[in-house]
Amino acid sequence: MGEQTSIDLNADLGEEVTDDAALLAVVTSANVACGYHAGSPAIMRAVCAEAARRGVVVGAQVSYADREGFGRRRTDVAADVLREQVADQVGLLRSLAREEGTDVRYLKPHGALYHRVIDDEQQAAAVLAGSGDLPVLGMAGGALLRQALAAGRAVWHEGFPDRAYDGAGRLVSRERPGAVLGGATEITAQALALAPRVDSLCLHGDEPGAVAHASAVRRVLEAGGWALRPFA
Repeated sequence: MGEQTSIDLNADLGEEVTDDAALLAVVTSANVACGYHAGSPAIMRAVCAEAARRGVVVGAQVSYADREGFGRRRTDVAADVLREQVADQVGLLRSLAREEGTDVRYLKPHGALYHRVIDDEQQAAAVLAGSGDLPVLGMAGGALLRQALAAGRAVWHEGFPDRAYDGAGRLVSRERPGAVLGGATEITAQALALAPRVDSLCLHGDEPGAVAHASAVRRVLEAGGWALRPFA
């Protein structure tokens, strides 16, 4: 494609660990937790209502049923069960979003599921089967996005300004030192480096200083000539 001049900013919201309203003032897309790793119908509704008010696009942040581990523990779920769990999450969020004047515009797995569907073809297929024809947001090169493209679904690539990458272009495990970047200077520099190569930048909402870092990323992108727009 030609030179990119716009970028989306997304964040995980409705997880009961951050200031959702403050982040919704910064981002252009909201990955809303659907109750399986965090959140509740009341929280989902509140996020959707504020997103609709601000013109922020809503996406379904689907996960394994793992509230105790915040969806970050590897979980073995049969493909047919996972398909139904994804359909349940998307269906509930869609119902609430429509009641608040918006809709679910894309799908993004969370935590362990996000990483699992990069390599696991069966789990990736189950996630897609449970999510209708929603566009998919994720990391380039994995099974989920490859299968989505083959099925004719829209695919969007994202990068992580506040996470360290390994030599293969994967995220460094959170269990390793330095996996999460903590300084605004480091985070904004990585955001600028990633922006030309992706459609969206993910700003984690569950880290200390999340709102300040997200605001800093937005400011540096706009100062660099980037227009902030939702991809969906």
